[in-house]
Parts: sequence; C-alpha cells; structure tokens
Amino acid sequence: MSFFDKLKKRFKQDDGAEQVQEKYKEGMKKTRGVFSGRINDLLARYRKVDEDFFEELEEVLISADVGVTTVMDLVDELKMEVKRQNIKDTEEVKDVISEKLVEIYYGEDNEDIENLNIQENEMTVILVVGVNGVGKTTSIGKLAQQLKEEGKKVMMAAGDTFRAGAIEQLEEWGERAGVEVIKQSAGSDPAAVIYDGIRAAKSRNADVLLCDTAGRLQNKVNLMNELEKIKRVIEREIPGAPHEVLLVLDATTGQNALNQAKTFSQATDVSGIVLTKLDGTAKGGIVLAIRNELNIPVKYIGLGEQIGDLQEFDASLFVYGLFADMLEEEGVEDEDES
Repeated sequence: MSFFDKLKKRFKQDDGAEQVQEKYKEGMKKTRGVFSGRINDLLARYRKVDEDFFEELEEVLISADVGVTTVMDLVDELKMEVKRQNIKDTEEVKDVISEKLVEIYYGEDNEDIENLNIQENEMTVILVVGVNGVGKTTSIGKLAQQLKEEGKKVMMAAGDTFRAGAIEQLEEWGERAGVEVIKQSAGSDPAAVIYDGIRAAKSRNADVLLCDTAGRLQNKVNLMNELEKIKRVIEREIPGAPHEVLLVLDATTGQNALNQAKTFSQATDVSGIVLTKLDGTAKGGIVLAIRNELNIPVKYIGLGEQIGDLQEFDASLFVYGLFADMLEEEGVEDEDES
C-alpha cells in the first residue's frame, strides 16, 4: 500500500482527519510550491533513477531547508530502497521519498513523541522559551485556550518581565481564554513570578501551568542563566517538573531556527518545538532538520492566525502537505483507471 493510500484509509477511519488534512494542505502552500514544483521538474527531466538524479534531488531538498545532514541520510536511505525494490522509473520514487521522510522523522520512536507530556494525577508544568518576535506569547495563549477546551483547568505565569507589553499581551490572552494569569510588575525577577505561579496553581488545583519567559536580556549568557534559574525553581517546587520545555521557533528564519534550537537546548533540555508561521514560509523543511539533527520532536505548528491554526504536529500530514498536489493528482488518475 502506497503512502497516499495509507493516508486515505486513515482519513476514512477518522471523521475529523479531513479537516486537519485541509489545514495542512492550505497552511503549507508556500513550502509545497517550492518543494513540489522542483520535484516535479526533476521527475520530468529524468526518466531513470541514476546518480545524476540523486545529486539534483539533494539540491532540491537542501533548498527547502531540510538540512545537509538530514538530506545526506535521506538520500542514502532512498538509494538503498530503490535498489531493494529495483526501481528504475523516477515516477515510482515519489512514494518512496514520502515514506522515507516520515521514517527519518520518527527514527526509532513512535508517534507518541508528538504528544504533550500531560500528567494524569498531578499538575503539569510547561515552560515555554524562545527569542522575542517568534510568536511565543501568542502560542502560549492559543495553547491555553485549546487545553481549556479539552476540559483542563489552566493557569499562566507571566515570566517575561523584560519585554515591554509582554505581561499585558499575556493578560489579554488570559481574558480571551478565561484563564487566570499570575504576574508581577515589569522588571520583576522572572523566577519569583514562576514561583508565585506554581504556588497559586497548586492552591487552585490547576491541571496545567503555562510559564512564559523572557526572549532577550542584556546578552545570551544572561538569558540562558535566567532560564536555568527558572528551571531550578520549578524543579525544587515540583520534583520532575517542568514536564515539557517547549521552544517556540519562527519557521520563516530557516536555518537560523536550527541554531536557536541548539542554543536553547543546551540551557533548558528542550523537549519539544512549537514552529510558528509555517504558513508564511517556503522553508518548511526545517521541521525535518530540527528533528533529525537535534532529536527534538516538533509538537505544534502554526498554520495561520486563528486559535485552531496552532495544530498538533503530525509527520504523515506534514509530508502530505509537501506533496498534496502531486499525490491528489495521482489519486484522481488511480480512480479514473478503476
């Protein structure tokens, strides 16, 4: 069964899947425009699978910001699979590329890596980090509303006390979502705000505490030290917490996002990525680079401005978003033949 056939079968079994599929298709239009266009051009120019074909495929994947290391791994896997299946026609490679992109994303892990580590019988603390301008506070607000809609009692701690307007922005989201925000005045010690947030969340029997943090201090060392201090306060108050450290990255920055992920993961043990503005970039391949090079799963992606456009990440749907036009064209042809 081909990659596309497996997806179609899954959509038939899940009523809500078609709506999510459409979000991925629409939200990844820019990345797909570059990616699919170049793959289609490659398939049109090469009728047989040879070394020249693979060399050009490498260039196409690197131009989509998939990352050099990831591309080399992927092409090696493709070469082995092409040999194993004795594939000669380039058209047949399309489905193998789809399958391998999903496989390389998961590695030896299963799909559970995309789920938030929500605790069953105790409060879940989620620390959210990232530089200014990536959509960190907005992502926290959207996540708070989604968790509340799932029936959880959610609170937020306004730990970004340095950026002008950050506390007010989080309060605005709190009002919109009907979620209480614990805050102090601008310029306060962020670790003290998070401490207050934990105490308040415990006393109100909250299910989830979302902690905002600063994205910029005087220099990078100061910022990382501050985040480490916050993490120590959380660990002291709730052993085993934070249960998630989510790093918010802007997809439009491409390889720069990968560099940010490296820096933050050294200071805070990042457990998952929230990749915003994926709908506004042709550099969506960075999802695969982050996962493969840093072994950090992407847990949420931003596919638009609305609350529901912050989507739980799904590697199969992501790959579908890359190939949607080509796969659907193929699907129509198959239906005509039957």
